[in-house]
Amino acid sequence: MKKKIFAALFSVLLVGSLAACSSGDDTKEVSGTKDSVADKGMDVIGDAVQFDPNKLVNDGEPIKIDYWTWTENDPVGEMAKEYEKIYPNVEIKFVLQPWDDYWTKLPLSLKGKDSPAIFNIHNSQHDNIFPYLAPYDISVADLEADFTSVAPHVIDDKVYYTDSLINTGNIYYNKEMWAEAGLTDADIPKTWDEFREVAKKLTKTEDGKIVQAGYSYNFENYSAIYEGLNYQKGTLLFKEDGSVANYDNPTTVENMQFLVDLYEKDKVGSKDFGEAGKTFGNGQTAMVYMWGWFLNDLNTNYPDIDYGVFPTPTPTEEVPFAYDRYNGESTPGINKNQSEEQQAVAQDFLRFCLANDEYSKKGALTLASFPTKKSLADDKEILGNPVLSAIAPRVDRLIWPGAFPATVEKTGDQTLDDVLYNGKDLEQAIKDGQAKMESEMKSTDFVSLDSAYEFYDEAGK
Repeated sequence: MKKKIFAALFSVLLVGSLAACSSGDDTKEVSGTKDSVADKGMDVIGDAVQFDPNKLVNDGEPIKIDYWTWTENDPVGEMAKEYEKIYPNVEIKFVLQPWDDYWTKLPLSLKGKDSPAIFNIHNSQHDNIFPYLAPYDISVADLEADFTSVAPHVIDDKVYYTDSLINTGNIYYNKEMWAEAGLTDADIPKTWDEFREVAKKLTKTEDGKIVQAGYSYNFENYSAIYEGLNYQKGTLLFKEDGSVANYDNPTTVENMQFLVDLYEKDKVGSKDFGEAGKTFGNGQTAMVYMWGWFLNDLNTNYPDIDYGVFPTPTPTEEVPFAYDRYNGESTPGINKNQSEEQQAVAQDFLRFCLANDEYSKKGALTLASFPTKKSLADDKEILGNPVLSAIAPRVDRLIWPGAFPATVEKTGDQTLDDVLYNGKDLEQAIKDGQAKMESEMKSTDFVSLDSAYEFYDEAGK
């Protein structure tokens, strides 16, 4: 059926959608209105994943389910209010927990029926919560028809959660510094060699000391950028079997040397210049590589900075194996230990979210992450966001290796610190980093999902 949006519903100003958030009231007394009207007189929404509102939920009997989250601006908040307007017999109660408490309390709660029927997921906690997940009552084929990046999340022909949004790195630049250096939009670098020259033009020194860095990666993002740089050259983050880190290789050496040379040869930045994000926000650094979260950080903490965003450069102007790594914001999980009645409502509500563009769009604009929903790929409001417009042309060439062990990034950061601050030989530091990653990964059962990438066969070419 032709897709139609709940225009009337979403024209209502949604005020205080999370105002009823709780810190953990587990009572389940059910009160409220019975619903006896199956035909709501509303259109079916969605493309492949469809939602038909013209039915009774829980046979019209009052029911309350809990939704747990750590995010105050969780887009599920607005969707819950809209769902409750359609089904007055349903109450979806928000339980808001701090991040650290969330991952301790949630697995304990999911063991019993006195627990959330539906809950927010972060893919880094997959092993922690997967034993409690019920598969979606939506076919893989329908999900793949409507969303990108579903394939890495298919387990035994079922999906338990997938990506609603994806994010990756881009270059943020100070527009005032850019103009002052005589640069225009035509100077936005496409290759790393061009980037290097632009960074030199943006650098200022006084008495041999940097007072304006052309580019900085201090204390924030080596681990993220080295992964992207390696992927650009067709070098995978993990070896062929997917369970061993692939850190000690010529590509890592070449890319770390490039980053070190930016400081030590080109003098466009300094290891002693301060934290990259803060110096950018304070108007001391002209360019930084950051992910989507930085957009909100700038808007909140550094509102006076006039900044722009452009896609991360590549080794050449040819399309690389992958432009960068991405990570996803996950769709909600459903608790397999809850009652059949609560699971049924949770499944229906989940379908409502996934069929409705507003769920993905709200999350995308809030988190500066690109929606995986294909119907939003050309949305004007999405493409009006500077981060999302930079990501849009590259979505198909971003790779996700899975929620890998923390040592991959933590040890990578320590390796660069050893080179920059401790004077360690670069190649030896990388060899030692490889050994540490391998040692710490032995206790995990991680297997990379690189092979699910559409262009995987191009690796190493």
